Formats: sequence, structure tokens, C-alpha cells
Amino acid sequence: MTAPPNPPTYGWRAKLGVIVPPTNTVNEAEWNLAVPDGVTVHAARMTLHTDTTSVEGLNALHRDLAEAVHSLKPAGVAAIAYGCTAGSMITPRHALAEKMSGEVDLPCVTTAAAIVDALEVVRAKKIAVATPYDKRLNDHEVEFLTSQGLEVLAIEGLGLGANGPAEYPLIHRVPKSRILELARSVDRSGADALVISCTDFPTFGLIEELESELGKPVITSNQATLWATLHAAGIGDKLPELGQLFRDF
Repeated sequence: MTAPPNPPTYGWRAKLGVIVPPTNTVNEAEWNLAVPDGVTVHAARMTLHTDTTSVEGLNALHRDLAEAVHSLKPAGVAAIAYGCTAGSMITPRHALAEKMSGEVDLPCVTTAAAIVDALEVVRAKKIAVATPYDKRLNDHEVEFLTSQGLEVLAIEGLGLGANGPAEYPLIHRVPKSRILELARSVDRSGADALVISCTDFPTFGLIEELESELGKPVITSNQATLWATLHAAGIGDKLPELGQLFRDF
């Protein structure tokens, strides 16, 4: 009789797969700081897809995602996330994750869907949104969030990307002090929650502070995606430093 294999030294509870755009260096870093003991993060990089509306754009996105999820499956991951906010704002919101799951028979999530799911569980209907983006991407985000039944009371961005994708590597360089200023500026008294968008925008370490100051849930791209991916992998640990979403749900 063959002896059962030894458990892995790392990732003995779960291994999480995440697919990130080529210039993104924050998603993996924040997840690695936050995951519970026994959980590890394993990444694949994929071309950034900004066209998610045309048939050609969607076909290209599906093709590259299929390749990425297949590259992660041999690592023994328990769940896979597509960690890109703008690139996953597709309606119906879970359609892209379902397409990914169909490729590898694993639970999959996307950032845009995770944000909306997180807003649902904290019972937020009216939101304020802080982003690093330019007006074009902000308008796209408002259109997506509105299609999900949310009311965007305000959205403010830093304008990065207005001069093309060459500006995207500047996003991870935005100081956390500037992100705090942006979050405070865009918040509205009538908002049920504050959203900080973009997986390359550093937010871990700010969430508790903002929630305490503003008196409302703060949902960020990396936080919501990690929450959804951990739950998809069967991990429900409380991580209070990541705010109400991880404390209560």
C-alpha cells in the first residue's frame, strides 16, 4: 500500500493563484503580507486587456486567461483570481470567472465581481470611488458599477493613464499618504461605503484607519479579491487589519 504524500512545507492549507497585468507589483506583495499561515500566493502575468467590450477584445481576453489559468493549475492551486479591476468589468459580472473555471475545473474569481460582491455583503448601495485612473477609465468604472445596481455619488482619479499605458507603472509609486488624501477627498456623507479601485494601488495598512475615520466600510481591489479568493479556497479566517469585510464576513 502506498503511503499518503507528505503535506507541502508551504501552502499546506491552500495555494492561491493570481493573474496580474505585467506592470502590477502591488497585488502579490499585499497578498503575501496578509494571507493566513499555511496559505501561499502563486502568480502568473498576462497582457493587460483594456478592450472588454468588442467581440475581438473579449476573444483575446478569453484566450489569454485560458493560457494563464492552465499555467497555474499544475501548481496545485485551490482557487484562481484575475487580479485586474478595469480588465474584469464585464456584465454579467461572474461570466468571466465562470469562463476561467470552465477551463481548469477550479473555483475562480475576478476583481470587479469581488468588489461588487463585497459591497453587497456590507449592504452598500451608494458609494464613493477613489482611483488612480484617468477620466476614460473612471467613466467605464461608473458604467459598470451602475449596471450592478450601485449608485456612484462621486468618483475621483489621479489621471494616470491619460497619456497612455506608459503611465501605468506610476500607479504603484503613489505614496500611501496621497491615497489617504484622495480617499478623504472623494468620500461623501451619503455614501454607504468607500471603494478604492485598482490592484496596483497600495491600500493595505490604510483600510482600518479610513474605516475608523470615515465610519463606513472601505472596499479595495486587493482586499475584496483576496477575500473572495480565500473563500473560494475554503479559507474563512478573520483578518481584522483588512477592515469590516474580513472582520464580519
